[in-house]
Amino acid sequence: MATRPAGFSAFAYSFLAPPGSGFSPNMSRLTLGWVVAAAFVLSAGVASAASASAASGRRSAVRHRAHPVDPAAGDDSEGDDPTVRRAAVEALGTRRGSVVVVDPDNGRVLTIVGQKLAFETGFIPCSTIKLVTALAALTEHVVERDTFVRIGRYLSYNMTTALARSNNEYFGALGSRLGFETVTRYARMMGLGEKAGLDISGEQPGEVATAQPKGGMILMTAYGEGFQMTPLELAALLSAIANGGTLYYLQYPHSADEASHLAPQVKRQLELAPNGIDDIKMGMRGAVEYGTARGAAYDPNEPILGKTGTCTDYRAGNFMGWFGSFNEVGFHKLVVVVMLASPYKGVNGPLASAVAGNLYRNLSAQRYFTADGSSRQPGMPEILVTSPCCSR
Repeated sequence: MATRPAGFSAFAYSFLAPPGSGFSPNMSRLTLGWVVAAAFVLSAGVASAASASAASGRRSAVRHRAHPVDPAAGDDSEGDDPTVRRAAVEALGTRRGSVVVVDPDNGRVLTIVGQKLAFETGFIPCSTIKLVTALAALTEHVVERDTFVRIGRYLSYNMTTALARSNNEYFGALGSRLGFETVTRYARMMGLGEKAGLDISGEQPGEVATAQPKGGMILMTAYGEGFQMTPLELAALLSAIANGGTLYYLQYPHSADEASHLAPQVKRQLELAPNGIDDIKMGMRGAVEYGTARGAAYDPNEPILGKTGTCTDYRAGNFMGWFGSFNEVGFHKLVVVVMLASPYKGVNGPLASAVAGNLYRNLSAQRYFTADGSSRQPGMPEILVTSPCCSR
């Protein structure tokens, strides 16, 4: 058997005398010289590339390592549902972000973890803005749920698959057909650009785009450019979708007694296509079952519907991960919004959906969603409309 010459790596020698190659000592010196030289160069190149890759990987790990934080530090949780609060804190862990959980049938905030971030003036909504685009397009009859929009030579999407896969070109096309004024009108109707809560101390409103992006409507209606949205605003919008179109004022009680006497307050009814909400629900469920939010799934008998968002907020210097969701169960229906914001890579919508999935899974293990709901008193909410919104 041939012996590997000193100084040759096994990788290099495999090129010098690979099995079945016909290499023999009778090979000409010139040919042998070229083979030896090539083997040395290749061996050195591989070693150099491996070293560079390892060094790059070390730098990348250091540069992108997120420092653990306590997102709940400074929170006031006196009026929170303690079971939901514990599950939300455990699910978020040491990530920089916020979790908002709301009862969509009355607007009660059950917990807010990471209140400092939740109450700020807002962050770019990323692909969660597609919920606004979808409802506007369905209501304006730009498309129907099963209308296929061609986005490439061999590729088309309908509403369900576009929401599930979060296809940017599809929602860019819808935005171009809707136009800037129509999109912003619907965004305001759905609660963007105004406080979501009723007398929630410290809450700041987000912002609605004031001009069409230079890069076209796709930046606005697929990525959310020009908007600043708070987790509370997204929670209010998701609550309206979950309950069939009622936009409640979010109320955050300061004590258990205050929570027990909470009276729902309606901000307005959303003027949407009769089947608009049902039409987008299919895509939101698809996102969890086979799309961008698969990390949220845990039990087909307790389905979750949601929409992810992933982008970079250059204004704040954050990588963003959003997931707005709600479950469809007999009792204790919840809206769960997770927003992650970090200067380090690795934050995205799928990760936010996994955080929400852990929260739902935790509560399900405690039979939170199967408890007797007979004591719940929905009542007849008082309709409060501070001013007409979004007239045509």
